[in-house]
Amino acid sequence: MNTLKTSSTHWILLVLIIGLFCQQPQSSAADGIPALRSAAGDWPWWRGPQRNGHAEDSQQAPTQWAADQNVAWKSPVPGRGHSSPTVIGDVIAMQTADEVQETQSVVAFDRRTGKRLWHQIINRGGLPARIHPKNSHATSTVASDGERLFAAAFHHESIHLTALNLDGKPLWNKRVGPFRPQEYKNGYAASPILYGDQVIVLAECDDLSYMVALERTTGKEIWRTKRPAYISYSSPVIGRVAGRDQILIAGCHLVAGFDPSSGRRLWATKATTMATSGTLVWHDDLVFASGGFPDAETVCVKADGSGDIVWKNRQKCYEQSMIAYQGYVYAMNDAGIMFCWRGSDGKEMWKHRLQGPISASPVLVNGNLYVANERGTTFILQATPTKYREIARNELGNSVFATPTICGGRVYLRIAVESDGKRSETLYAIENAQRTNSP
Repeated sequence: MNTLKTSSTHWILLVLIIGLFCQQPQSSAADGIPALRSAAGDWPWWRGPQRNGHAEDSQQAPTQWAADQNVAWKSPVPGRGHSSPTVIGDVIAMQTADEVQETQSVVAFDRRTGKRLWHQIINRGGLPARIHPKNSHATSTVASDGERLFAAAFHHESIHLTALNLDGKPLWNKRVGPFRPQEYKNGYAASPILYGDQVIVLAECDDLSYMVALERTTGKEIWRTKRPAYISYSSPVIGRVAGRDQILIAGCHLVAGFDPSSGRRLWATKATTMATSGTLVWHDDLVFASGGFPDAETVCVKADGSGDIVWKNRQKCYEQSMIAYQGYVYAMNDAGIMFCWRGSDGKEMWKHRLQGPISASPVLVNGNLYVANERGTTFILQATPTKYREIARNELGNSVFATPTICGGRVYLRIAVESDGKRSETLYAIENAQRTNSP
């Protein structure tokens, strides 16, 4: 009997050990993304750590600032771009471009001091002859897996993806595919996204559209999916929706979900319009999208494959994304009117006229929304369905297109000042005074 007991115990232990070694990598509890977890206090990619515009709550996040108030540091940014700050450890990285020299670059700053660390050119020449005045040659936000930086750029009639290490050393560069807009030559804007061992790039225009996944370490192509041949500018996003990870895309007259492991389309619903720039948001099994051009429409779609449209209205949030929070959707339309809709049925809870135009997307932290318009005003309001409740208005710069980054108790703002035909950009680190003055 003792021998049998010992043998049984050994077998049980052996099975448990084998089971541990055979387990698949676990998904993040927040977003279901395997093998990729952002470090606390970082902002690793477009729309932040949870990919939905939600920052980590921090009671130290400032709500008041000006050029001479609550500025931890500021640093001049060379060139021009709309790329938002990406924060990884002690590094802040952004894309920028020099239109005179025809270069596209990634520039990095020290998170603690604002000192410029390096400035790596990723392309020379081949910039499109025309882009929309509200776009730039460096609009895509850099994505990072904690070891590498990934920058997507449009030049030489193609989309290219460059991987750098955190010291700015180029690791690889790939021509992802052609990009030759025929009718609306407004440039490129989509940011790369990360999933598992993949970096995924979307390119949509009226000549040829596609989505491609490359290996993060080598740049080797994993899969490629054809998209409708229409112009659109929005970035895809990965969300855990309707019980599975999905790549969610709005634009090209569709709202659609894709399997991020294979690029296979899971479902598609005819909705929104041809072109949009905002990134989808979601709640439970519902996704919310808005556009755009040539028509205006905001829509809620079930992402379970049924294709059901739950509700829609005629509001237009074209360049900016929305925020979904606690069952409600918050959006500022192109005219500068802020809305709160109930996510389940689209009921308008309130609306309030602010001031447009707006290109940056809102960010949520501590239950507050930070909404920056193009004129340099950042509105901070409470995300509540009861009524519009404004907390503060802050002025900085007079030309703002980049979305704020909020992490580690700071707000990072890429702003520009235009005066007498000249334009200069600055990266600001905004921090509460007690932290700014602390040793």
